[in-house]
Amino acid sequence: MATTSSEKTLKDLFVHALKDIYYAENAILKALPKVISHVKHAELKKGLTEHLHETEGHVKRLADVFGELGAKPASVRCEAIEGILKEGDEVISEFAASPAGDAGIIFACQAVEHYEINRYGTLLAWAKELKMAPVAKLLKATLDEEYKADDKLTKLAESGENREGIVKTAASAAA
Repeated sequence: MATTSSEKTLKDLFVHALKDIYYAENAILKALPKVISHVKHAELKKGLTEHLHETEGHVKRLADVFGELGAKPASVRCEAIEGILKEGDEVISEFAASPAGDAGIIFACQAVEHYEINRYGTLLAWAKELKMAPVAKLLKATLDEEYKADDKLTKLAESGENREGIVKTAASAAA
């Protein structure tokens, strides 16, 4: 017997959101190699490659969360991540070959990170509310890694990725 919408619980919403982020992480896993292939700056390429490996770990950790719930990993289509990744593709196709290419990649990657931080933060709060300590621990580990990835991207942008693109673009325009 199906549950009506008036009977849905926080745990039902939690499972739906879990399926959403599982879809998103798998979509990100597919998208990252293409993004990395367009990176020019060695530190950015290294950081995104490291995050690709972390993302593989995020997918595994989510499978562990499903296991804690006694369920098989499953996805529900996530329109939000599809839109964010599509926008990233557009930025890459328009700017990757330009001096601002790596700055555009950082811009696109940070949109993904902020989405993930939002989702994992919410899932973590709900896991705590639902008294699912082992699940909360797994989600917290991933949330911490997402924050670190975002911080690395910010530091790269502040240390030169954005300035290099702006300086080179300005020099090209002046020539």
